[in-house]
Amino acid sequence: MERREFLGSIGSPVLAACAVCMAACSKSGSSGTANTGASANFTINLSTSLLTVGSSLVQSGVIVVRLAASNVPASFTAVQVNCTHEGTSVNYNSSQNNFVCPNHGSTFTTSGAVTLGPAVTALKQYNISISGTTMTVTG
Repeated sequence: MERREFLGSIGSPVLAACAVCMAACSKSGSSGTANTGASANFTINLSTSLLTVGSSLVQSGVIVVRLAASNVPASFTAVQVNCTHEGTSVNYNSSQNNFVCPNHGSTFTTSGAVTLGPAVTALKQYNISISGTTMTVTG
């Protein structure tokens, strides 16, 4: 049987079922990755939050982590909380100084770059500015 005959013989119901299955198995958009992060614009009071190195908080779809003791932008990082593979919330691993997706084990640097898949797209990184004890996260 030739390929054209075979494809014709399996019929449109099978092809339709395959299309439905493919769509249902994917949480990704047309780019092949999960949500790439929404825009953010919020403030954090550093007098009451993120007081210790390694502490983190999640707000507006962003995970913010204190990486060092001083209150300067380089002492913090802010990336999207949703893994780019399937959208599971990543966690900060202070002993490895990276983000880890508990779903399939993808890892990311503190700036969001992929270091281990299955994720292939970096986490969106957000801008941090600090005035006094007020941090502003935008992006």
